[in-house]
Amino acid sequence: MAYYKNEPSYTHGDQAKVGILLANLGTPDAPTAKALKRYLAQFLMDRRIVEIPRVIWACILYGIILVVRPKKSAEKYASVWTSEGSPLMVNAKKQTKMLQEHLTKQIATPMAVELGMSYGNPSMASAIDQLKAQHCNKILVFPLYPQYAASSTAASLDAVWKTLLRTRNVPAIRTIRNYHDHPAYIRALASSVLEHWAVNGKPNKLVMSFHGVPKFHLMKGDPYHCECMKTGRLLAEALNLTKDEYVIAFQSRFGKQEWLKPYLASTLEELGKAKTKRIDVICPGFSSDCLETLEEIAMEGEHIFQSHGGGEYHYIAALNGRDAWIKAMTEIALENLQGWVSKDWDPIEAEKQSKLTATRAKAVGDQA
Repeated sequence: MAYYKNEPSYTHGDQAKVGILLANLGTPDAPTAKALKRYLAQFLMDRRIVEIPRVIWACILYGIILVVRPKKSAEKYASVWTSEGSPLMVNAKKQTKMLQEHLTKQIATPMAVELGMSYGNPSMASAIDQLKAQHCNKILVFPLYPQYAASSTAASLDAVWKTLLRTRNVPAIRTIRNYHDHPAYIRALASSVLEHWAVNGKPNKLVMSFHGVPKFHLMKGDPYHCECMKTGRLLAEALNLTKDEYVIAFQSRFGKQEWLKPYLASTLEELGKAKTKRIDVICPGFSSDCLETLEEIAMEGEHIFQSHGGGEYHYIAALNGRDAWIKAMTEIALENLQGWVSKDWDPIEAEKQSKLTATRAKAVGDQA
């Protein structure tokens, strides 16, 4: 088998486009033990996710975790699965379509937007193939992680680089590192909270829950913790909250090592024991609702809080396909596309130049 992948067909005069690759973590193909085993094997063998030496970790993963965990995880996924599929996939596809529509309204340059996952389907490789097939010779990689982390943003970029290593005709690449403090992102978060409060009233405490990572990541230079804290502070300022009206915590701990604190479960227990009448929980680091938000936060979180004496519990949905978020994505994308796109692109002139290129190529006998 050839090392380099086959290139899509090309004819002189084909109109080049600019592509955007929306990068997300991934999701299993179905809420079944078989699908979860396949997905978890790919996910948990990534060095970005687990940094234990490979031989030792492979024994643990294949000898214990993948024997026990897929069935349990499948049951959790089944509790949030929709008729359209995984919530993360449904929301991410909606974001992809809506971003394409918003960009088309604002710029004339031909564009294409595709969704790629670090793990599972659609893979990053398939998304890049789709963009190249549409003649995208410039691609902006837009990770759907506002806060940079080696285990999320960098993992998605790894998947991109691995694909490009086997690509003969590599397109120009730009990447978005983070947007944890981007005004448009903060505005989108704030508007979602304010709309929730307009209907349900204001809680005693707003809990901002971010996905956790092992503490040693911070100690070794990963900026994720700092960026989460800044997002939380900026959101609180946008909502005019005092320090007593909100708290930042970290969820989804895995294994026995120390992770970023405070842990969400402990925070919910404390708020419950304090007889807090009502809390609202938002997950600012998740662009789409998924297993971690819908099952761990909306379901398990409520149980922990109320079983320890807490009162009313509200989960504020992720940004998903909210118009404010799609507008923010558009703004962030356009800032990173400067020089690649234009409002003044002329399709008639572009068509003229394409025909001229084809004619010249034919004249010199170049049929490549």
